[in-house]
Amino acid sequence: MSIQIEIDKWDGKSANDIGDIYSRYCHDESFQKDIIQLIGETTLQKGATWLLKRHLENKKKISNSETSKIYKKLDSLEHWESKLHVLQSLPFLLIPKSDKKSVELFLRSCLTDNNKFVRAWAYNGFYELAVQYPEHVKETKQFFEMAMRDEAPSVKSRIRNIMKKGF
Repeated sequence: MSIQIEIDKWDGKSANDIGDIYSRYCHDESFQKDIIQLIGETTLQKGATWLLKRHLENKKKISNSETSKIYKKLDSLEHWESKLHVLQSLPFLLIPKSDKKSVELFLRSCLTDNNKFVRAWAYNGFYELAVQYPEHVKETKQFFEMAMRDEAPSVKSRIRNIMKKGF
């Protein structure tokens, strides 16, 4: 069986099952290339982005060219979970200057998402953008101030955690 078939068979819910898929395939030479390609396929993106996030959390590195391939797929992310997984992956990824605009546009669209977890991690994404590109610090702090007045408690909690980093 291939990783593509296994993701397709995954019920979209079981963390144990998707974790088992990761364990079976993470050591394959083509793993990163395969999951990055699968992010572009609507029916597989939820599983592929979960696998990407797990891979990065396990301290695996992704080249700048592979990172750019991920950023080129941001517009194709349809599921809130897929957006969330990519947003949660940003702390592990560089944002090359050539991809900065597409990442910024993705973050802006996520700030207005209906899902509060996507919004919370979009604020975190703006923090990551500002760390790499200081010209975004002022605007990011303004976003945080507005969010602390208007956002859901879970979003405010995420921002407080960012602020603890000394931002």
